Amino acid sequence: MIGGAFRRFDPLLLLATVSLLAMSYFAVRVSSAPELAGRQLVFIVIGLVVMFTVSQVDVLRMRELKYGHYGLVIIGLILILILGADTKGARLAVVIGPVQLQWSEFAKILFALAIAAELVDRGRQINEWSTTARVLGLTAPVLLLILLEPDLGSALVYVTMLLLMLAVAGVPGRHLQALGVGGLAAVAMVLVVLPAGGVQVLKDYQVDRLTSFLDPSGGPDGKISDDAYQQQQAMIGIGNGGRVGQGENATQSSSGFIPENQTDFIFAVISERWGFVGAGLVLSLYALLLWRVLRVLIEARSSYEAIVVSGIIGMLTFQIFENVGMNLGIMPITGVTLPLLSYGGSSVIATLVALGLVHAVHAHARMSRDPRVRLQTNP
Repeated sequence: MIGGAFRRFDPLLLLATVSLLAMSYFAVRVSSAPELAGRQLVFIVIGLVVMFTVSQVDVLRMRELKYGHYGLVIIGLILILILGADTKGARLAVVIGPVQLQWSEFAKILFALAIAAELVDRGRQINEWSTTARVLGLTAPVLLLILLEPDLGSALVYVTMLLLMLAVAGVPGRHLQALGVGGLAAVAMVLVVLPAGGVQVLKDYQVDRLTSFLDPSGGPDGKISDDAYQQQQAMIGIGNGGRVGQGENATQSSSGFIPENQTDFIFAVISERWGFVGAGLVLSLYALLLWRVLRVLIEARSSYEAIVVSGIIGMLTFQIFENVGMNLGIMPITGVTLPLLSYGGSSVIATLVALGLVHAVHAHARMSRDPRVRLQTNP
């Protein structure tokens, strides 16, 4: 029975997942917070068990629960605002003993399930503006609640997920173009137009996070913001790694010069410790992971499953690109974690839940092609 259950998995996707998790444990262990390695291992084990369980479900049946999924997203985010612990001016998680539950991580999956169901249910109206407007109307409260935490990084992840799901669902290109232009206009309004008129929408530290990478030297006054300093230290660590890494002599990561290097800057830890070889291995594993998830999307046997997987691809791709980019100094610091590598129970477990759904879609496609698999996996 166990062997039949494992046949539901995409082997290369599973290989990439387990390899990244193994690297996560060792990277946290050599970071400036090695005492967290044991806890990270517990998160990994729990996440793998949950992924295995989720991979056995029938994803198509989740379409019927779209209102429940959406309701959980909204209720959970509201509870975070009310009950969440205040950490550095933000309410991102509920603290339960030694564990912090960051609901926005799990809500990404429920959001993908709910929006995918809505797009499929609209069916023949997919080309109409009313469909796009309805989906935007469902997304707006989610983004508002996340921005109130405030968690700009997660909000950007949701936006990326939404755009990719709309594209895969078949929403006309002119709708996506309009959304892109509207998004750029909103960014310009918040960062340039309104501040010029004396209206400050974002807090100063949020503006610094979004713009510090453009001038990490600190500008003419020579003042370097905390965020620019973090990026500078991360880039120094990556540069120190060279071809094969510094090993035990990786001072930037092990001595705490790179703040929060077990979470936001875990890629700098790997790059300094194991050099270009380690960083290249990480990026290769991510390429393998994304390729296999994309392959599952292509082979999906229903529109609903394809749209759900597209949302997961959007989530993973944005987080990988943004996190690695901010480590390299080419993207702003938004607090987005590196999937499967950064320390944190919510991030690791939520990502594994999402990959469990991908495996479930893969299993459905495989069973549709080969009836014998159905007999082996569902005796």
